[in-house]
Amino acid sequence: MSVVTRFAPSPTGALHIGGARTALFNWLYARGRGGKFLLRIEDTDKSRSTDENKQAILDGLTWLGLDWDGEPTSQAENAPRHVEVALKMLANGHAYKCFSTQDEIEAFRENARAEKQSTLFQSPWRDVPEADHPDLPYVIRLKAPRTGKTTLHDEVQGDVTWSNDQLDDMILLRSDGTPVYMLAVVVDDHDMGVTHVIRGDDHLANSFRQNLIYEAMGWEKPVLAHIPLIFGPDGKKLSKRHGATGAAEYQQMGYPAAGMRNYLTRLGWSHGDDEFFSDEQAREWFDLSGIGKSPARFDFKKLANICGQHIAVTGDAALLQEVHEYLASVGEQALTDQQSDLLLRAMYCLKERAKTIPELLEKAHFSLVSRPLEIDEKAKAQLDDVSRGILSELTPQLQNASWTRDTLEGIVTSIAEAHDTKLGKLAGPLRAALAGRAVSPSVFDMMLVLGQEETIARLQDASD
Repeated sequence: MSVVTRFAPSPTGALHIGGARTALFNWLYARGRGGKFLLRIEDTDKSRSTDENKQAILDGLTWLGLDWDGEPTSQAENAPRHVEVALKMLANGHAYKCFSTQDEIEAFRENARAEKQSTLFQSPWRDVPEADHPDLPYVIRLKAPRTGKTTLHDEVQGDVTWSNDQLDDMILLRSDGTPVYMLAVVVDDHDMGVTHVIRGDDHLANSFRQNLIYEAMGWEKPVLAHIPLIFGPDGKKLSKRHGATGAAEYQQMGYPAAGMRNYLTRLGWSHGDDEFFSDEQAREWFDLSGIGKSPARFDFKKLANICGQHIAVTGDAALLQEVHEYLASVGEQALTDQQSDLLLRAMYCLKERAKTIPELLEKAHFSLVSRPLEIDEKAKAQLDDVSRGILSELTPQLQNASWTRDTLEGIVTSIAEAHDTKLGKLAGPLRAALAGRAVSPSVFDMMLVLGQEETIARLQDASD
């Protein structure tokens, strides 16, 4: 069987991090098996669906690197097909016309509450012949079984059993002839050839109602896998109080996409004790049996740690591209060609300890600024008269030096010895002169990245 998965977000808001993980799980399962990953926009709620939200969802998936097959489909545009299926169920006796008004339904429920009975509406029109139907507005309801139990197998939750008397005769078509979401989902999944429905476990109860449509139409049922929700560090459902919840916010905080994919994959799924892995490994290893039943807790420290490891192993050119995309996402000015070139040259001495793109840029400050440098207060304290004098002695010795680490270290060491001090004592003034900061990469790394001309110019500025 060729695997087909889908992600079906509603464009009533941005791409939530929980939705991003659901999309990722679907993407991994399909890509690891040579299958298809489809995208369907569930835009039936016209009052809340917006083009801006749809674009935000597409942008979030694109940033995460979750490519989909074909064009995204619109659930709303498929409404005629949903209506067609409802009418087929009406014709084959699995659905019926219900003429009950809202007042009658509410009266039924009030009476049920008074008698401490189930408030699930039982329509008096369920078995009324067509010949006895009035010429009034009606909805089309699905005939649900009223006795017995239904058991569905879920790849994450195991066998789940539901008492049929808890299933209502759900509406398929409203009185204005429009289809409901619960019908649309099943029809779309069937027509798109979806073989595996991987979604949040808040949809588990819906599966029993949707199962009735599959049975009424005689359609093959997909494999179900309902994944637990994501909780915040305090064990409560992830929300704004825990910080960012939208995928775009994580991009704007500077987490690299590869790190996010790794962390979200590991959030609720495991492969032994592996914490850090590549996309290739994730696609190879990911399976439904590795998904846990308990809610996963979002841990920002773990996310930062994983992201730091990915920054360290990412190719320099790819990392530079991620920097460009980050700056665009937060509305910052783009790097000039010269800044990009210097940043690319500096990557080797920046990547090891940066956990986010902003941290990387902070460490890269020396390569992105232009003379004359703005020197911060801590760095200024390093540039006293003695230090400036030493820097002025160092400058002429660098004029004709071969620009290698060994040569540069030898020159600076000899200057330090001449002043009866240690190499480390000169690091502060050199950092101040080259970066304008008290904290920076190694002074020799900065010299190699900046090159001979720029290094000497900055030393001269600082020693004047």
